[in-house]
Amino acid sequence: MKRNFLKTLIGVVLGIGLAASSGLVRAEYNAKLLRIGFQKSASLLTLVKAQGSLEKLFAPQGIEVKWVEFPAGPQLLEGLNVSAIDFGYVGEAPPIFAQAAGANFVYVGHEEPAPSAEALIVPKGSTIKTVADLKGKKIALNKGSNVHFLLVRLLEKHGLKYSDIQPIFLAPADARAAFERGSVDAWVIWDPYTAAAEKQIDARILADGKGVVNNYAFFLAERQFAEKRTDVVKQLFEELQKQGQWINKNYKEAATQLSPLQGLDQAIVEQSIRRYSNDVKPINSKVLAEQQKIADTFFELKLIPKEIKVKDASL
Repeated sequence: MKRNFLKTLIGVVLGIGLAASSGLVRAEYNAKLLRIGFQKSASLLTLVKAQGSLEKLFAPQGIEVKWVEFPAGPQLLEGLNVSAIDFGYVGEAPPIFAQAAGANFVYVGHEEPAPSAEALIVPKGSTIKTVADLKGKKIALNKGSNVHFLLVRLLEKHGLKYSDIQPIFLAPADARAAFERGSVDAWVIWDPYTAAAEKQIDARILADGKGVVNNYAFFLAERQFAEKRTDVVKQLFEELQKQGQWINKNYKEAATQLSPLQGLDQAIVEQSIRRYSNDVKPINSKVLAEQQKIADTFFELKLIPKEIKVKDASL
């Protein structure tokens, strides 16, 4: 029952049929295989994959590393729920939707806040000058993503309610197309999409997350994997921390390596990675408490079907 509900809920969130799009099947736990879910727009994991550092780390232990690409966080959570992957990286909102639907995962770590890595943007030449001007306007966003919470908080800060605007739920590629042809008045989105819109079509940032949201990113694990392979999780974190520190000391070189992988100009990639913290930390009660605030907000807005306790998804 929970399995079907999860697929239905996340399918609604993304506006797609997951059964057709993901092709995921339940897999048995394999101690000699580490399956990592990633999104190409997630710079840290994409760079780690390209450099092959995890393969070098785990090969002497007889552990094979398999990378599984997902278009967005909700599909990645479905992968964790059916044990198709062991470990993955997503933004703030997808775990909340998934936990509300009964997904079996745990928070194991996070990246420190990156509030400037998500923003509400308007087209070049738009007459919209402040967030308050968005009343009655059409705003594109990926439903259930981290920017969903950003939009809610920005509206509140400027005296508007969520019901005062017209949310248009579109995945990033479709949202970019709608934004360019003028079908929507604004777009709330994360990097590198924000940086690409700024540099390629002169989009203007109306407001970002600074002073409004934290914009944490999370490392999640399938519960059985996290419980049985604490040694692997520890080594994973040490490598991710090392690579994150390297990025923050070598922005230009990191951007050069990531540019062909993400299909974006080097300048766009560099601007994007500078907005992320790339600072990997183990999960803690303070961060989970911040995540609980988002869960409570989504329940109040009837975006999730029931109240949840975020700490239940921790070890």
